[in-house]
Amino acid sequence: MTETPFSPTIELADGRSIPQLGLGVYKVADDTAAVLTQGAIEAGYRHVDTAKLYFNEAGVGAGVRASGVPREELFVTTKVWNDDQGYDSTLRAFDTSLGLLGMDYVDLYLIHWPAPARDLYLETWRALEKLQADGRARSIGVSNFTIPHLERLRENSDVLPVIDQVELHPWLPQTELRAHNDALGIRTEAWSPLARGRILGNETLEAIGRKYDKSAAQVVLRWDIQNGLIVIPKSNSLDRIRENSRVFDFELDAEDLAAIATLETGERTGSNPDTVN
Repeated sequence: MTETPFSPTIELADGRSIPQLGLGVYKVADDTAAVLTQGAIEAGYRHVDTAKLYFNEAGVGAGVRASGVPREELFVTTKVWNDDQGYDSTLRAFDTSLGLLGMDYVDLYLIHWPAPARDLYLETWRALEKLQADGRARSIGVSNFTIPHLERLRENSDVLPVIDQVELHPWLPQTELRAHNDALGIRTEAWSPLARGRILGNETLEAIGRKYDKSAAQVVLRWDIQNGLIVIPKSNSLDRIRENSRVFDFELDAEDLAAIATLETGERTGSNPDTVN
């Protein structure tokens, strides 16, 4: 039995909407991705985020079909990998991803990293603009772009990304980048919102969780939601995936938010966008 959706949606600058809470499938095996995608959708998720790099686009597509939920009710994201950047190669990579997903379109297509040493993301962006104009990628955006990358894109294109998906968690809240994105109408989306498990056992987060009978993970996801972020936690456990969705029945107060703000260190758990190529 498929549950009704639980997540509110956020409007994007192109007029489309995205569910605020979604399922990430980074480092999930293809066959497992099929099971988790189906289970998450049946539990009420309507947003799934994959990428060529994850090697599980086929599994995500299989899970979508197995769920029985109409495709138009779901929001599916995938991404072009660094070695496919460039105009023609991006179009070819998109065709491959779409074939693996078994879909006629994706809801969001992202440039996975700026890969500055390759210096191809402007060409890649032109390809994304074409895919959107053709209706094959309903919305287009970027991932791991910093302010200089975004400004260069803005200076060389009439179309801005609707989303910038970046590493974001209490240790790395990306305050300056979020303000920049807000000013341009770009939505910020958080990957690795649980800091690759670092939040587990953190006394500040655990104490807030006890106050609401919630886990530290639920506290952080609620923090994302209240900050107006789109967030895509990943898990290999359907029970944890269901638990991650139970963040819409409580609200953090000013004291909680102030306590979480003390965790900021600027430390990344992933790679620096200036050095990934």
